[in-house]
Amino acid sequence: MSSTDDRPLTLTYSPCPNDTFVFHAWTHGLLPGTPDVTVDYADIDVTNGRAERGEGDLLKVSYAVLPYVRDEYALLPCGGALGRGCGPLVLTAEGGATSPAGLAGRTVAVPSERSTAYLLFRLWAADLVPGGVGEVVVLPFAEIMPAVRDGRVDAGLVIHEARFTFQAYGLRRLADMGEYWETTTGHPIPLGAIVGRRSLGGERLAAVAEAIRSSVDHAWADPSASRKHVLAHAQEMDPAVADAHIGLYVNEYTRDLGVSGHAAIDALLGRAAAAGLVPATAPLSPAG
Repeated sequence: MSSTDDRPLTLTYSPCPNDTFVFHAWTHGLLPGTPDVTVDYADIDVTNGRAERGEGDLLKVSYAVLPYVRDEYALLPCGGALGRGCGPLVLTAEGGATSPAGLAGRTVAVPSERSTAYLLFRLWAADLVPGGVGEVVVLPFAEIMPAVRDGRVDAGLVIHEARFTFQAYGLRRLADMGEYWETTTGHPIPLGAIVGRRSLGGERLAAVAEAIRSSVDHAWADPSASRKHVLAHAQEMDPAVADAHIGLYVNEYTRDLGVSGHAAIDALLGRAAAAGLVPATAPLSPAG
């Protein structure tokens, strides 16, 4: 693919409220002069796999997958999910483990083995679960809480709107990976990144970044414009939960990672590499 290729770009992200809110204006033709784009919706485990196989121009992926895809994809400085108080949760059912040590040798469901959530969980478990957990089962994130509730797994690592809905399943929070990360490092927590194929060229990737920032600005200036679209993709999610989801995951880092955002990502990948959990990778810069 050449940098002069002017076909519509492919963009893949989740149907979760934060993503549909952020990209609505750009993907619905509300921003004249921005690059043409076609959209595909997929769960994070799917987008991570596509990035590793080099499938697609622009994708929302887990920060944990960056060391595996950086040769082909560049990190864009906007559009992702990074912040404070928004980390994945470890949930158990009544009668289940009540402390990290109680997960030793137990079965835990996770949303993706390449997810940032799972990477954080592995760092947390190495510190606090003697001998480690037992079997790890990968499930689509929407299936994890029912699996914990029904006793098919001993605990579940959940993301997205599960922060707001787990009590409806009769579950309780055993640990917050965001609290663990922020307490031990002082950094905000990196969750999801937008990456673009390097072969698109620097000029085109810069235009994409500008389109994303404009889309975020439009969404903040007129939240009602994306409301119908967001709720349609949120399916049965309560509108109040969708609003809380957007409020938590769309923040100043969505518009621009900045110095502190890039430092948080470097800290995560550096710590994970030191623990042998991901390949070592060069420190990030706003350009890469």
